[in-house]
Amino acid sequence: MKALCRDCFWQGETPVRRCPTCASPRMVAHEELASLSIAHMDCDAFYASVEKRDRPELRDKPVIVGGGKRGVVTTCCYIARIKGVRSAMPMFKALKACPEAVVIKPDFAKYRAESRRILGLAGELTPLIQNLSLDEAWMDLSGTERLHGAAPAVTLARLQGRIEAETGLTVSIGLAPNKFLAKVASDLDKPRGFSVIGSEAQSFLAPKPVNILPGVGPAMVASLEKAGFRTVGDLARADVKELAERFGSHGLRLSALAHGRDHRAVNPSEERKGISAETTFFEDLSALADLEDVLAELCEKVARHARADGHAGRVVTLKLRTTDFRIVTRRRTIAVPTQTARTLFAVGRELLAKEATGRPYRLIGIGIADLAPAGAVEDDFFGGDERRALAGEKTLDAIRARFGADAVTSGRIFRARGARSDD
Repeated sequence: MKALCRDCFWQGETPVRRCPTCASPRMVAHEELASLSIAHMDCDAFYASVEKRDRPELRDKPVIVGGGKRGVVTTCCYIARIKGVRSAMPMFKALKACPEAVVIKPDFAKYRAESRRILGLAGELTPLIQNLSLDEAWMDLSGTERLHGAAPAVTLARLQGRIEAETGLTVSIGLAPNKFLAKVASDLDKPRGFSVIGSEAQSFLAPKPVNILPGVGPAMVASLEKAGFRTVGDLARADVKELAERFGSHGLRLSALAHGRDHRAVNPSEERKGISAETTFFEDLSALADLEDVLAELCEKVARHARADGHAGRVVTLKLRTTDFRIVTRRRTIAVPTQTARTLFAVGRELLAKEATGRPYRLIGIGIADLAPAGAVEDDFFGGDERRALAGEKTLDAIRARFGADAVTSGRIFRARGARSDD
């Protein structure tokens, strides 16, 4: 059994409760500690932790990052979680569970900057980093022992300490033989955790509910439970042919995951899945014109982000939340990848018109998916209208960059700002 102190990096062959060198209780021990190299790094309550770091007076208070009273929780600190607050929870429920919470509007520009700092430190250790979001990433440290003079576990423990020292933020690490298990491990000992899953994966997973598997949401859980599969162990014991017949290719994947197998490589070039924006209203909206006003501004935001990131999307997605918190999503594939508000609004408006039949909504969102490099628009023979719209919107980008974000706006967007509670 290999053991490692995460504070002074002492290493030994016998697991101990406290480090024999520095007396730290932050020990990690596992038979395969020296040989595993796939890691998942997850920032601890990231947005809330950034806010607490920048406002020390909030250190011992419950903090919720999210919208207004009619919004939802983006994230919350661990103190708020103890009170029952959870991400994506309606704000009124969160404040009912924790009325003393301090609510802070998200500052994504700040969070993106901190994400770049953290990923920059990780990037000094390996080029094989695959971002999942601003606050989590997979890392492959295979073959880095000689470069760093230590096994990946030691290198990761040093990174964990360096991130905390240089940014004032903490991360949790999961170390395993593949991406799926590494992600599961990173969630086992939060915050400031370091957990390892190795060859014992199948027995570890067996009693877990099926929703621990990636891609298994509420609808899939219901389908699996109806078929008699309540735990991961149930899936592992099932005949692969039966799973394939019931659930197609997804059944084959579930069988592999249930056995702890995941052959996906850490891929730094894997495309971002999408770009989106949404807003919750002060008061429910039902009129098509009112919803369109808000949609227009969101389309501008998504398009600007897409141009800044150098992406265009082949799929337009519309999201609505009803007054009973049911999510309605609609999507359409378009002929030419877009990064313009003009095209995004035109498609989104058509999707919205089919849903805005008098029913009130509390939230609207728009986004693009199936991303392609921006050059795909310029090279597309049939993309003349999109190219012309893009040229005009890039001109507006230049004006805003010089004179401020509000230098140019439309009457429709100006009206919309009175109907929303948060970006």
